[in-house]
Amino acid sequence: MLITRDDVLAAHDRIRGRVRRTPLLAPVGPDTAWLKCEQLQHCGVFKTRGAFNRQLAALERGELGDAGIVVASGGNAGLAQAYAARELGIRATVFVPETAPAVKVARIEAYGAVVRRAGREYAEAYSAAVTFAGAEGAVLAHAYDQPDVVAGAGTLAEEVLEDEPSIDTIVMAVGGGGLYAGVAAAARGRARVVAVEPTSIPTLHSAIEAGRPVDVQVSGVAADSLGARRIGDLAFAAQQAEAPVPVLVSDDDIVRARQELWREHRIASEHGAATAYAALLAGAYVPADGERVAVVVCGANTDPATLA
Repeated sequence: MLITRDDVLAAHDRIRGRVRRTPLLAPVGPDTAWLKCEQLQHCGVFKTRGAFNRQLAALERGELGDAGIVVASGGNAGLAQAYAARELGIRATVFVPETAPAVKVARIEAYGAVVRRAGREYAEAYSAAVTFAGAEGAVLAHAYDQPDVVAGAGTLAEEVLEDEPSIDTIVMAVGGGGLYAGVAAAARGRARVVAVEPTSIPTLHSAIEAGRPVDVQVSGVAADSLGARRIGDLAFAAQQAEAPVPVLVSDDDIVRARQELWREHRIASEHGAATAYAALLAGAYVPADGERVAVVVCGANTDPATLA
């Protein structure tokens, strides 16, 4: 299934007033890229867009009952679904792996969701969430590979291209590919998409090489937010429709980019959110002369003490 810009525009209308229109910062001084500051979104993460679209669409279709919504997450999708559920008066259950950061788990619980731990990786938590949905009758919200979720994420790119129509290229991090698939849908035919992954979790690269989504080993500093074991089907379909520029960056590159975002811009980002910026900082993606580039800083759920 291919998500289209029409899907994104429908999501844009549906979630209007529920999410923040985050700022797009213009380049200053030696900077060469605009920064889409999605770390300022509700819950500190772009996934709030997809969470509201998933739950509001489910309400419109009459799918949600007393069991509410259930999601598996390394942290950020759980935060977003829990927050949206609280705002809409819906029960939420979030399955997280045992490795989920304590700061994210605490915030999920603060939003009123029930947190259950299952396994060491996202894939194991997801399996438990699917079982729960079948047993309890809860509506399953996927962290990244579901049309409503992907279309909601794509509204971020609509804002970028509305605020600065001259943008040639949008650079973003890829984990399971929900943000990439949504941005690709919104930008298709209007802007190039650069898909940046950690070398330790190359889900998109591996899928392109294999010709299909395949499992990869999950490790590295960005694993809590980009730690999907394989690229989603919607993201794979997006790259078949229009090939992105795939880029890999090292953990060291990501750490430096996170520090640079704090030191130069006072942007507190998690490692996964700094991954896109790392591509420019490390020279893994070099814009052409005159190319106008926007970089998505997609999340801020981190321990600020580690930025010092």
